[in-house]
Amino acid sequence: MPILSRVLSVILRVGEIGFGAVVAGIIGSYLHSFDKVDAWPEARWIYTEVVAGISILLALLWLLPFSSGFFMWPIDLLLSFAWFAAFGLLVDALEDVNCGGVFEWGRITDGGSCARWKASQAFSFLSAIFWLASALLGIWFSFRVRDRHTRPIAGDAVYGRRRRWYGRHRV
Repeated sequence: MPILSRVLSVILRVGEIGFGAVVAGIIGSYLHSFDKVDAWPEARWIYTEVVAGISILLALLWLLPFSSGFFMWPIDLLLSFAWFAAFGLLVDALEDVNCGGVFEWGRITDGGSCARWKASQAFSFLSAIFWLASALLGIWFSFRVRDRHTRPIAGDAVYGRRRRWYGRHRV
């Protein structure tokens, strides 16, 4: 069973890197267009770009299949919430643009700016789901490991209770 959790972790991390890279590329192209004008880009784009950059960096660091990556589930959960917030900000920004409804995906392959907006929304939502799945996998793994190390030993004097840290250990 540990091999399955490690394989799932690697698959989720690769997906997180890919989804973060797509969102960073799309939003980065919008930020680059503001380089030639005197206006500041909207804060929601900068926030989304920062979340994408942080998630790409952390997913690359935790891509290595060590068991310590499973214990980073609070950060995975935090990044999932950050991605859900970025998705909400992008949905709110799409209401200002005349691109149709949020979940109207009929013309996403047209290649226009509306298709890029909708693609950034979709990939930010997918990234949030993958980070949430990584957090759930990490919670499952860490509690499974904790339960394995706190099981009582049959010949132990205090069968059914955890041994204290200062007690004698079997060698």
